[in-house]
Amino acid sequence: MRKNANKNEADRNGGLFEAGAARVDITPPPGTLINGDFITHYAVAVNDPLYAKAIVCRCGETIMALIAADICAMRAPFIQDVKKRIAVETGILPEHVMLAATHTHAAGSVEDLLLGACDLSYRLRLPDKILLAVKKAKERLRPAKIAFGNVDAPEHVVCRRYFMKAGYRFKNPVTGEYDKIKTNPIGDERQVERPVSDTDPQIAYLAIKGLDDEWIALLGNYSMHYVGDFVPGTITADYFGVFSEQVALKLNAGDQFLGMLTNGTSGDANIWDFLHPERYPKALHEKSRLIGTSLAEKVARSLETAEWDLQPSLTSMYEEINVRVRKPSAEEADAAAKRIKGAEYEKLTGSVADLEQIYAREQVLLSAYPDEMSFPVQVFKIGKGMIGALGGEFFSETGLWLKQQAGGHYFTVTICNDYVGYVPPAHEFELGGYETWRCRTSFLDTEAESLIRNTMASLIKKLSNA
Repeated sequence: MRKNANKNEADRNGGLFEAGAARVDITPPPGTLINGDFITHYAVAVNDPLYAKAIVCRCGETIMALIAADICAMRAPFIQDVKKRIAVETGILPEHVMLAATHTHAAGSVEDLLLGACDLSYRLRLPDKILLAVKKAKERLRPAKIAFGNVDAPEHVVCRRYFMKAGYRFKNPVTGEYDKIKTNPIGDERQVERPVSDTDPQIAYLAIKGLDDEWIALLGNYSMHYVGDFVPGTITADYFGVFSEQVALKLNAGDQFLGMLTNGTSGDANIWDFLHPERYPKALHEKSRLIGTSLAEKVARSLETAEWDLQPSLTSMYEEINVRVRKPSAEEADAAAKRIKGAEYEKLTGSVADLEQIYAREQVLLSAYPDEMSFPVQVFKIGKGMIGALGGEFFSETGLWLKQQAGGHYFTVTICNDYVGYVPPAHEFELGGYETWRCRTSFLDTEAESLIRNTMASLIKKLSNA
């Protein structure tokens, strides 16, 4: 069942297009909790600053905000509260706001993820900074033009799910059965046979300049999970931050230019290449620097032949759909509760031996979830291009299919407006693997991906015909 359908269209026959962009430092102080791993880490060093970044666009009476923060994940209750504050203090409607996490795994924690705890004090401070970025971006609105584009960068993204050689077995910590594939087979590289699926090779982008030809912003989108070449306890924006800084340099942009890289459909993709492990530097942060710089160079070259739209319109659609939750049975929840009695979670390291204890806890917590939940689906149309937003970690297959349905310039920003964890296509559940293990970061029904992708395709079609 669908609910809360919303559609807004700018006056496509008139109205000056304006844009503004800004960023605000959100680097957490020492001691802040970090999530994104099986266990909690604590911030003890900063490699590079983290930011909340906002692009605000206006055309006629319609005003929209595209926001990304260097955070691992933000769930709907947190995001909805931020959007309400944005509406009150800037007049930008919640359904016209796209709020994403880049998914760096080295940022302050605002959500509980597995045994990675939320840092409540950091969570309380973050909304003010996101709001400030939006306010500053709105204050900088000025007449602008846009260009959509994309360029292939297949060398920096690989499927992280692998078929293994005959005889290899890895136990699913939830079902107790053996998976047919292995995600990130660290230490078992010689047992790898082949990757499970194709990935999305494109870095897509929305470029924005003033009518005076001065740069305002560039929003990129790439379907590669994160790099992760840091020591636990280090704060870093990962390759998302490197790209943002490097694209400013490659474009010779001014001080107020905003570079932003969002996460695409990367739920099954990263750059931990188990078939060719020697092709990247091993020093800390060097792989992130190489990849972020490479992507920035590709985008800068692509922009040399960009076609600029001097009078883009703004249109958006937003729906919330009901999706079923994949919960443990009463018997499974009871068995999990018995399994965790006497467990010493304070001593767990996230090792393979710890997985059954970690996921037993997840079954108990997940059993309290509702049987179904509301999931947001959003599309912005800016000129001739479109940007979709989905609140989870979707596989490359989903993103590639949506691009095919959209035609032209389209990309999907994930971990945006909500965070429900992994949303694999139904057939991936038959293979197993980390992304399918039932827990609070993978809990939607096996048919949820199909429902969500078809809803997004319907919105894309409606906007294409608007």
